[in-house]
Order: sequence, then C-alpha cells, then structure tokens
Amino acid sequence: MPFPDPAALHAQNKVPFEDVAAAHPDPAFPRFHPRPAQGWINDPNGVSCINGRYHVFFQYNPDSARHHRITWGHVSSADLVRWEEHPVALRPQGGGPDEYGCWTGVVTDDGGVPTAAYSGVRGDGGHSQVVIARGSDDLISWEQTGHIAASMPADGQVAAVRDPFIFRFNGRRYAIQGAGLASGHAALLLYTVEDISAWKYEGIWLTSENPVAAQHTPAEIWECPQLVRVPDSGDPAGEPLGDSGTWLMMFSLWLSGDAHEHANGVGHLLGSLTEDPNTGLPVFTPGTGGKSDLGRDFYAPQIVALQDRALLWGWANEGPGRDGRRGRSQDEIDAAGWAGVLTHPREISAVDGALAISPAPEIDAYRGRRISRAAGGEVVLPSFAEAKVTAEAAGEGSTVELLLVGNGSRQTVFSGTLEPGEELRVFVDASLVEVYRSGSVATTLRAYPATGEEWQLNLPAGVAADVWELEQPSTRD
Repeated sequence: MPFPDPAALHAQNKVPFEDVAAAHPDPAFPRFHPRPAQGWINDPNGVSCINGRYHVFFQYNPDSARHHRITWGHVSSADLVRWEEHPVALRPQGGGPDEYGCWTGVVTDDGGVPTAAYSGVRGDGGHSQVVIARGSDDLISWEQTGHIAASMPADGQVAAVRDPFIFRFNGRRYAIQGAGLASGHAALLLYTVEDISAWKYEGIWLTSENPVAAQHTPAEIWECPQLVRVPDSGDPAGEPLGDSGTWLMMFSLWLSGDAHEHANGVGHLLGSLTEDPNTGLPVFTPGTGGKSDLGRDFYAPQIVALQDRALLWGWANEGPGRDGRRGRSQDEIDAAGWAGVLTHPREISAVDGALAISPAPEIDAYRGRRISRAAGGEVVLPSFAEAKVTAEAAGEGSTVELLLVGNGSRQTVFSGTLEPGEELRVFVDASLVEVYRSGSVATTLRAYPATGEEWQLNLPAGVAADVWELEQPSTRD
C-alpha cells in the first residue's frame, strides 16, 4: 500500500495518522504514537488545548533522519486518541533570529490569538533569543515576523539560555528560561510577561546550588524547564486547581558532551509557589524531587496545565542501544528515514509528596481484542499490545521482565520488582516500550525486534497479566 499523498491531504490541512502508520514499511514504526512518516523529530513543543482541540508541536527535520535545520511539526486531536498531522508550522527564516532553527518553546492564548514563544538561534553556536509568532484560530497557519521578545540577558553570570515556558500565578503572567551559569551551575531565569512581545527580565530565580535541587536535578544547564500546578491528593475533588497547593518544576538535565545521550535524564522538584511581599514576584520553594522517568530513552518533556489536570508528552529517541538493548546504528536510522517518537500523553499528580505519572485515561480507547486474562508464567505479547500486570499473592520484590526472544537469543528490555498490591501497565508499540507503575513515574525504552523475535513477559508466581492487542478505535467503529 503506498503512503497517503501528503500534498493532497495537506491541501485539506490534515493527514490522519492511522493512515500514515498503517502504510509504513518499517516494522519498527509506531502505530499509536503520532509522528510524520519520515524525518527526524525530538522535543515536544507548544503543547496546548485551544478551541477544544489538543495541539502538539515538535522539533522536526522533514528532510532527513538527522538533527538539522529544525522546524516545528504539528499534530492535533480532539480526544487524545485520533490524531491528524498538519503542515509544518514554523520554519527557520533566512536572515532572521531563527535562521539556524526554531527550537523549543510554547504556544499560549494571548488575548484570543494563538501565540508561539520559542528559542530562535541566528547561527551555529549563537545565543538563543525568545522569538514570537502568531497563529490562526485553528493553529494551522503562522505569521513569522522575527519579533524578539527577550534577548540574552546582560548578566555576566549567564553563559547560556534556552527554552522559554510561560505560567500564570496570582492573575499575572510570567515566564522562565533554562540557563547555564559561568560557575558551571544550572539555573532558571524569571521574566514578567505583561506584554507577550516584550518580556521583562527579573533575574536568576533558582540554581542547582539549592540543596534540594543539587540532590535531585544536577546539571550544567536546565533545559526545557516546566512549572505547573499539579493535582494533589489533598485538593478538593472536582474543583479547578488554584495557585496554592503543589507546584511541579521539571528539567531536562543537560551535561556537556551529551550528544542526544542525556545520561542524567529528566528530573523534577515538588514544592510551593508564594509571593514575595517586597517585590510581588513569585518564589518557588522546593521540598522534594526525583527522576521523572526511569528509562534511558526519555528526554525533553513538555507539560500543559489545564483547569483540572496536567498532561505531559516526552521524546523517546533512537539510539545505538543502551543497558544491553539492541539499538540502531546511524546507517540503519538513515536507511529507515525516520527518527524519534513522542510518548503517550501522561497524566501527572502528586501523591503523598511524590510524583505519580499514569497514561491519560483516554489511552484506554486503544484496547482492542483481549488475548489473555490473568495469565502467568511466560506470556507472549503481539507487536502492538498493552499488558496490565498485577501482584496479589507475589512474594516481596518479585521480578517482572519484558524480553525479546527468538533465534536463540534473549534480550532483556525491562526488568523491575513488583510488590503485592502494585500494578504495572506495559505498552508495546513496535519499537517503543512504556511501563507505568501505579503511584510512581514511568519507564520509557526503545528496542527493535529482529526477524523471528517476539515480545515475552516473564511473570513470577503470584503475578498475573491481562493482555490486549492495540487497535485504532476507528477500525472498530
């Protein structure tokens, strides 16, 4: 089956993702995580819900499976399940402040006008600036005038800056950017944003010298910073989230020489946001923190804070193989013509002072035929599957494994203990694995089945799994 004709479908401003995925010739290509059929993708950007529709933009090179000359790709959905691909939203502008790439940023509603604020870089090795673009009501068409809302601060302590994120507190609009300091510490910069087109720099807001941050989020640069109010077990049920309560900071922990390996991964801080009585500016006080994902293939997440929930998407990259897992070489990636996957949308909350991440409930719609019920021992999974693993009578610390088995080889993709009363939800989408542990954070992994290999769950005594084959809801309508 040939690929859908992008030109014809783009004339209608949409490409159904399920058509792209079903026609893809690469068996490692995901069917339930939307992305273009070809090209490189990385950081999710501009995650928003505007006019009743979810929009996820992402860094995108449509011309090759390599990280170069980054644009913003765009998918959208009304229900987080049926996704449509749209034309490229933002492109580098020759001679403009983003001529080297349209990097990470956000989309916000500015007085009824969808507005992107993103890192633009004028040349290789140059400093980034916050660039503003205005969108149409449906976020399909964008006007890029090269307007700069914030330049590199005239602050000798600040050596690097990137990745704007906008938040609201006590009725006012603020922004943060991630930074690296001349001292070698990571930092957050704070801005007041009364006018989206002219940000006021308020100074260095938080650094990795803070003892809680030093413990949980060590880095040289805090990339892709996020700050959102998250639901807490102590919040009144059914009411919109207010400014008091638990606030989440999340950072991608950049170290020099990372080159898309990002060994430090992603970390977070949980704390409170209050108003400084002297300046009126917000003050974040971290209380605790930790890793935001336990896998080696997760980076650069972005969160959107809605009235009563917070949703996160992350980037799972291709790689040479980590922790004993088989990867793909650059030659194999080039031959496949695509690189990078976005995770499922994840719902975030704080439970008993810790971060809890679960798949958005809407993802249940992908459950198709149930192929196993309360299965134990060695359980074979199809290439597109969900397994719900529960431990009712297992011994303390029983180990659950997800393997690739065949051709005389056994490759361990995931291994983790499961205590009585805990639950794991394991999603396999061709070469992407997401494991969610109840009351904890997720584990994101990439693995590539070879011809003749199959996915297999190994379950100890007292542990059982229900297994569903994943299907697009439209195929069952």
